[in-house]
Amino acid sequence: MDTLAKIEDLQITFFRLLQRLRQPQDNLLVAKVLYRMHLATLIRAGESDLKRVNLRNERAKTIAREREVSGLQGLDFSIKILVLGKTGDGKSATINSVFDQPKTETSAFQPATDCIREVTGTVHGIKVTFIDTPGFLPPSTSTMRRNRKIMLSVKKFIRRSPPDVVLYFELLDLLNMGYSDFPLLKLVTEAFGNAIWFNTILVMTHSSSALPEGPSGYPVNYESYVNHCTDLVQQYIHQAVSDSRLENPLLLVENDPRCKRNFMGESILPNGQVWKSQFLLLCICTKVLCDANKLLEFKDSIELGQLSNNQLPSLPHLLSTFLRHRSISNPAEPESELDEILLSEEAEEEYDQLPSILILTKSQFKNLAKSQKKAYLDELEYRETFYLKKQLKEECLRRKEAKLSKEKSFEGNDDDDTDNKVAPEAVQLPDMAVPPSFDSDCPVHRYRCLVTNDLWLARPVLDPHGWDHDVGFDGINLETALEVKKNVFASIAGQMNKDKRDFSIHSECAVAYADPVGPTYSLVLDVQSTGKDLMYNVHSNAKLRSLKHNFTDCGISLTSFRNKYYVGAKLEDTILVGKRMKFVVNTGLIEGSGQVAYGGNFEASFRGSDYPVRDDHLSLTMTALSFKKETVLGGGFHSEFRPIQGMRLAINGNINSQKMGQVCVKMSSSDHVEIAMVAVFSIFKDLLRRKATENGDIEASEGA
Repeated sequence: MDTLAKIEDLQITFFRLLQRLRQPQDNLLVAKVLYRMHLATLIRAGESDLKRVNLRNERAKTIAREREVSGLQGLDFSIKILVLGKTGDGKSATINSVFDQPKTETSAFQPATDCIREVTGTVHGIKVTFIDTPGFLPPSTSTMRRNRKIMLSVKKFIRRSPPDVVLYFELLDLLNMGYSDFPLLKLVTEAFGNAIWFNTILVMTHSSSALPEGPSGYPVNYESYVNHCTDLVQQYIHQAVSDSRLENPLLLVENDPRCKRNFMGESILPNGQVWKSQFLLLCICTKVLCDANKLLEFKDSIELGQLSNNQLPSLPHLLSTFLRHRSISNPAEPESELDEILLSEEAEEEYDQLPSILILTKSQFKNLAKSQKKAYLDELEYRETFYLKKQLKEECLRRKEAKLSKEKSFEGNDDDDTDNKVAPEAVQLPDMAVPPSFDSDCPVHRYRCLVTNDLWLARPVLDPHGWDHDVGFDGINLETALEVKKNVFASIAGQMNKDKRDFSIHSECAVAYADPVGPTYSLVLDVQSTGKDLMYNVHSNAKLRSLKHNFTDCGISLTSFRNKYYVGAKLEDTILVGKRMKFVVNTGLIEGSGQVAYGGNFEASFRGSDYPVRDDHLSLTMTALSFKKETVLGGGFHSEFRPIQGMRLAINGNINSQKMGQVCVKMSSSDHVEIAMVAVFSIFKDLLRRKATENGDIEASEGA
């Protein structure tokens, strides 16, 4: 028989048992069992067997009904039950009550079971075997050794023939009086393993005893008291197995012969439940689910215990991050590129040769015609551009002179004037962009920072999603960069974020050697937290300048995360065409955990004619990524420019071969307030859509 046929045979047996117990098939517990079996079968079934799985339920019901009516084919079904619990909790008495005859000795004053033994009988044509065990003593330092000895002997006894169901006994009337059996539950978990709680049913004996009084002086509600006691025991089990997903079924038992009975002579509980029928139903459901898990090979894939976050980093993500990384080994490297552009222009001479201009007042500007206003503003912008270029060029020359003087001091070891040097003046950093707030007091001053001659720069980290009247310090950022010796640079940057629940850290330490006319070598250590673990990344780069406008960068990377190592390599080439165009192409791979990811990027950047004064640019990118025999191609663009004076527009978008992408448009203006009407239109349209949806729901409810 194949697996699906065995599952179908198990379902037929289950339906026959339900008929013998006179249990309706629409019972909630029965429905849960059938649903879980159906869902597990669908997971294991192939595409060709899906139709067969969907038709099997009705067929199994029909066959079960025919076999029970004919009575020709016997029912091969048996249950083996292991009973555990403290001495005096009613284990042996419950066994006698199930068989309706004294099978084991019981005693209300001393332990009645002193050895492990099997008790076998038949209930409703079902063979039931109990493994009766000696009771545990209340947990304490003196009884721990005896309890452990009993558990180990039980474990040895059931090793040859494991039980189908485990019953763990507690006294319902004593649970509310300072329950302190957690050490015993923990010992059971250590001795038998977490898996024992999969098939465990919590049995509460003395379920017809008098209920305790509540705060009002009257007995508490029966259902509320039972739920409270069940939650208490279940909570301790969760702590013992370190897993809150477990939910054990509950069985209420009353073995007192004076218990109330129905017209059929069956013992009933205060809630009207016949506990023996419920006992058999719970045991049968547990046994059927256990057999289904074995047939479908689910048993070994289900584990209890603390959630082991074995999620490993994504190789495509590591590769894309590695390819995008631009290591600035020399702190003056970005400035040198700008200096080269500025020194090649003649902005200072052009600005000095411009004729003078009359600056108009507001009233004079208003009297101009529209064309005159535009010409006037264009002229001001034209002059402003040249003026800013002149300022940047002068600053560039000052940096160059300072660098030359510093090199001379290195060569001559001239340290005589170090004491006479004046400390540089402190400079305030630009204010942070604080999100809009209803607070009348703008909190920008809380985040202001000064750059002094100190080696370290400390700045607060702003939480953009903080509350009003809140300081909003989400963390702290530390940075430092210095020249250790000639052409040897070191930098350290780190950020720490901490709140009541989460703690994260991200730091990067870099050291580099930059030859002014030769290659540049760098080594970077990157440490960042991911959850409760740390990810370490070491990457080294060698930047070679083969031509004046051509750079070649090769690098290797080593990433360590949860005792797993990932090795990567990349090769990148940059070509500069004039002062406005740059082309970057790179390729690389990362290998680890038996998997390999390949990828590459091509990026073309075009700068505006007024760069670096106006940061107008356009970037076009193309990417290719191959992982697990699947290749994804993608493309994107990013553009930022000024369409008209007083307005800034940023557009970016991307799309890939999996038909996924996005487009984002950002527009900002201080002169054209009418643009805000776009937001008013969007809000108004959304309100109309919501109103139409509400009206449709009302009409649907009225029609129903």
